[in-house]
Amino acid sequence: MRSLIIAIALASVCGLAAAEPASQADPVGELVASKGLMSRLEGVRQNMSSVASELVVNAMGFLGVRYKYGGNDLEDGVDCSGFVRAIYEQTLGMVLPRRAAEQARATQTISQDELKPGDLVFFNTMRSAFSHVGIYIGDNKFIHAPRSGAQVRVEDMRQSYWVKRFNGARRVDAGAGSIPLAMPR
Repeated sequence: MRSLIIAIALASVCGLAAAEPASQADPVGELVASKGLMSRLEGVRQNMSSVASELVVNAMGFLGVRYKYGGNDLEDGVDCSGFVRAIYEQTLGMVLPRRAAEQARATQTISQDELKPGDLVFFNTMRSAFSHVGIYIGDNKFIHAPRSGAQVRVEDMRQSYWVKRFNGARRVDAGAGSIPLAMPR
């Protein structure tokens, strides 16, 4: 986590340093250039992007899986939080809490305009906050296990049903220790 915070802090500085060559008037730019931090930062960015892509691609592979209340098996059926939990465990080896509200509490709050693929989106679908969860895939769309009689599918968050019920967005942050890593298989 510390490395990520440093990388993010350097990103803003490096953005300026990358635009202008390092000079005597820019000691931070010189430091960034001398330590090769730009290439390291790019590697971190690409790794984060590939993890999100892998998560979304894996989730999309389960389109059509039937909804099953209390289900968390991608073969037999899943409910919303079981789907999210199974995808994170299968893709990243991370074990999220079982229920949607618990997943919301265990993850980092972000604003809706900060959403990136792989983030979690929460909705009030049962007259209680954080009663439904899905995985954001980009372009205002998310993948989820909607309800009994339905299957895992992609929906647009701009549909009035979802807009009225949107509870918030969260980011899974393994570095903060809020989500235990699964035991190696």
